[in-house]
Amino acid sequence: MREIRLAEGHAKSIISAMKQVTLPIVIEADTEGYFVSCPALQGCYSQGDTYEEAMKNIQDAIRLHIEDRLADGEEIPEHVSVTLSTVEVAV
Repeated sequence: MREIRLAEGHAKSIISAMKQVTLPIVIEADTEGYFVSCPALQGCYSQGDTYEEAMKNIQDAIRLHIEDRLADGEEIPEHVSVTLSTVEVAV
């Protein structure tokens, strides 16, 4: 996985120069609406009453998360692979 590391002063100019970042998300529906997380950005999650609202909210959460990380000079994953699988557990 290649990562980007930026100095604090360059974060805003890089953000404005970025066109698109594609990251995997996980969407879970329940009786309250939708919960969405971005596994590539630990701690980045959101929710919404509808699927569309949840998608808009996670896009905002990801953008803010990346802006904060860049401002702090932290690494941002550029290429991320997520695998969805199952596990069998006896209960």
